Amino acid sequence: MQVVKIDLSWQKYEIQIASGLLGLIGKILIDFGFSKQVIIITNPLIKKLYADNLNISLKEASLKPFILEVPDGEEYKSLESAGQLYDRLADLNCERTTPILAMGGGVIGDLAGFVAATYMRGVPLFLLPTTLLAQVDSSIGGKVGINHGQLKNNVGTFYQPRLVLSDISVLKTLPEQQMTNGLAEVIKYGIIKDKNLFNYVADNLAKLKTLHQEVTENVIARCASIKAQFVEKDEKDLGLRNILNFGHTTGHAIETVSEFKVSHGCAVAIGMVAAGMISKKMGALPAVELNKIKSLIVKAGLPVTLAGLDPQKIIQIMKHDKKNSGGRVKFILPKTIGEVFISDNIDMGLVEQVLKEMYEETQDLCNNCR
Repeated sequence: MQVVKIDLSWQKYEIQIASGLLGLIGKILIDFGFSKQVIIITNPLIKKLYADNLNISLKEASLKPFILEVPDGEEYKSLESAGQLYDRLADLNCERTTPILAMGGGVIGDLAGFVAATYMRGVPLFLLPTTLLAQVDSSIGGKVGINHGQLKNNVGTFYQPRLVLSDISVLKTLPEQQMTNGLAEVIKYGIIKDKNLFNYVADNLAKLKTLHQEVTENVIARCASIKAQFVEKDEKDLGLRNILNFGHTTGHAIETVSEFKVSHGCAVAIGMVAAGMISKKMGALPAVELNKIKSLIVKAGLPVTLAGLDPQKIIQIMKHDKKNSGGRVKFILPKTIGEVFISDNIDMGLVEQVLKEMYEETQDLCNNCR
C-alpha cells in the first residue's frame, strides 16, 4: 500500500492506494468510530460490480448499508439529482453523523460530495473512486459541486473527505475509454510539475494501460502527492492551485460546446495542446517540448484536434470560466515539461488563431471521446 497524506491547517486525512481496499471498508469505518447506518451513493453499473463486496464488508462490521443510485452521466450532476438524494436521506432518517460513501467516478464524487457537504450542513464523507481519472484527480482536494445551466461545476463548495480509498483492482473492469480519459490527467501532472513523472509515463505507458500493479500504484501515488502539495498551499483555489487547471480552461468549454459528448479526459487533452500551442506562439515553450507533449497525448490514445466544434463558441464559453477575473480569461501555460505559469493577459485573437489551426471539419469523435 502507498499512502499520501493531506495536511490542512484544520484537518488531516489520507489517500490510501492499493489493491483490495473495498473489502476493508467495514473495519475502516469501525476504526473511525461509526457504528450505525451507512449511505452508499453510486451509479447502477458500479452497484452491479461492487455493491455485494461492499455490503459484505459493512455487514460483517455490523453496519447497516443503504445504497442510493444515480444514473450514469454528466447530465445527472445537477440540482435535481441533489434534491432527490436529500429526500432519500431524509426518508432514511440520516443524521449529521451518518457517513456517506461516494463510490464511482468524478460525477458521483462531485455530486455525492456536494450532497454530503450541504445535507444538515455537512455529514462525514468517504471517497471510493473507481476510475483512473477520479483516483489521480477529482477525488483529491475537496472540490465538490454540480453543473447548472450551460456551465460545468459552477455551483459547489470545498468539502474535504475523512478518507480516500483508491482500490486499483477496480480499474480492471474499466472500459478502455475510461482508462484513456484518466491518462489525460496523469499527463497533466507531469507537464505542470514533474518531468520525471512525464518520462516515467512515456516509458511505461503499455504497463500502465494493462494496470501493472507497481507501475499503476506509483503513478497514482505520484499524481496524488503532487495534487496534495497544491491543495495544502491553496485549499480554496485562490492562486497557486489554479495551476491544476492546466488544459481545463479550453477543456471545460469543449465539454460544454459538445454538450458533454466529448469526455472530460479528451477535452483536457485538447486543452493541453491548445495551451502548449499558445505558449509556443508567445515564445515561451520550445517547439521540441510541444512536440513531446503532443506525442505522448497521441500515444495515450487521446485527441489533439477539435472535431467539428466551433472555435468561436468555445471562446464564448471560456469567457464565463469561474477562474476568470476582471473579465479576463485565465490560462495556465507551459514553459517546459515540468513547469507552467499563469496568465490572464493573453490576446484572445491568438487563442482564436490556435483553435482555428486545431479545427477539423469532421464530426467524428475519436473512440475514446464518446
